[in-house]
Amino acid sequence: MSLNLQTKLYVGGEFINGGDGIEDVVNPATEEVIGHAPVGSMADAEAAVSAAYDAFQNGPWPRMGRHERISIMQKFYAALERRKNEIVALLIAEAGATVALATGAQWSIGLKHFRYYMEQAAIDHTKMTRLEVTGSTVGTSVVRYDPVGVVSVVTPYNYPFMLNLVKMVPALLMGNCVILKPSPYTPFAGTLFGDIAEEAGLPKGVLNVMTGGLEVSRFLTSDKRIRLVTFTGSDVVGAAIMQQAAPTLKRLVMELGGKSAMIVRPDANMDLAVHAGLRGFTSHAGQGCALNTRHLVHNSIRGEYVSRLKEMAGHVKLGDPADASTQMGPLIRSIAVERSEKYTQLGLDGGAKLMTGGRRPVHLSKGYFFEPTFFDDVDNSSAIAQEEIFGPIACVIGYDTDEQAIELANDSEFALANYILSADVGRAYEMAQQIHTGRCAINGGAGTQLSDEPFGGNLRSGFGRENGLEGLLEFTNANTISFHAA
Repeated sequence: MSLNLQTKLYVGGEFINGGDGIEDVVNPATEEVIGHAPVGSMADAEAAVSAAYDAFQNGPWPRMGRHERISIMQKFYAALERRKNEIVALLIAEAGATVALATGAQWSIGLKHFRYYMEQAAIDHTKMTRLEVTGSTVGTSVVRYDPVGVVSVVTPYNYPFMLNLVKMVPALLMGNCVILKPSPYTPFAGTLFGDIAEEAGLPKGVLNVMTGGLEVSRFLTSDKRIRLVTFTGSDVVGAAIMQQAAPTLKRLVMELGGKSAMIVRPDANMDLAVHAGLRGFTSHAGQGCALNTRHLVHNSIRGEYVSRLKEMAGHVKLGDPADASTQMGPLIRSIAVERSEKYTQLGLDGGAKLMTGGRRPVHLSKGYFFEPTFFDDVDNSSAIAQEEIFGPIACVIGYDTDEQAIELANDSEFALANYILSADVGRAYEMAQQIHTGRCAINGGAGTQLSDEPFGGNLRSGFGRENGLEGLLEFTNANTISFHAA
């Protein structure tokens, strides 16, 4: 189907051209231009921040009752649902998502979280503290969860639609005003929300959509009128944002990189383990921060695991993500392919055994593709085991005891997710409690990311949480009103 692209920015309730012109947006599977996106200027960014700040200081949105805001956001949700087919087609063409990924993790999970946030926002989270005798007085307090103010939402290219929703929706529901800045690789997954805001009837300035270069990005993470920045991306960029936000002491929610381990115990279901391992580096061509790319496999079963994983990886169908039979699509740009080539060579230079892949597929002359690649006999201290590659590359590392597996899993600067496969769920649970990641899934966990489940990392994987009640309250200030009760 033809793509319906919004080629204007959305600022203060108006659609405007980008002050710095336009730039080509490329389909990563075909290298063809799918459209020309607006490039915001510093003047545009200033207008967006001013509009959001004025809407928060003087507009109706933060002063509405929660049910009135929810009513408008229900229209926002309905407007998205009416555009499902065109949004899915956009995610395939712009982000290179396969049909299964675009309809599942991108679309369905994003809307599932949206529904959950509306349910939670309908609850009055105001609470009264217990009565407490303080000297000759009996006192109590009311704790309110008030909106923070202007929120800057900075999102990546890998899951643009879903991540735009899980950051933007809770911020809006709690009464904040938002500036959304999508990745320059996937700008149309952001600009579409201008149309949705108009259709839903959001007051002017409540949602603004901005693009632009580094200067614009720095402005949206440093201007004093912005009170919170929520960012998903690399740890390096996250550290830079922290520096930019520090002078004005902004609140931050940082969902950063990962190098997640999957522990395969000797009693694990081998079919489940191999399928989970394959998904860990082929899902979205490895472009996911929580994917398991370090496979810690007990040495007694490692030979069988490696043999079966090699066979399955060799049968993964690469190609056009618009073809429903395609199992793995492209990387986002040529620089990502070059990065995968670089780490393949680093793995070889470090003495790891390349079991399959390690090159661009010879049968695909167009597109930014790289074969599913994994190494065996990997040193956990090596670059391919310690650094986030963001490509379809995994490493297998052997271990002999549970204690060694836990030590290897924790031997990383990242601490986002972990996975354990074992027939002994009780032992797996004991191990999970000793691993320092923000999330651990046993035998596949719940099968999906639960909306009531907070998601986020520790160490260089960031801080703050998305999803769950914790993800909703990230966009609030806990304000206390204390008084005599008697």
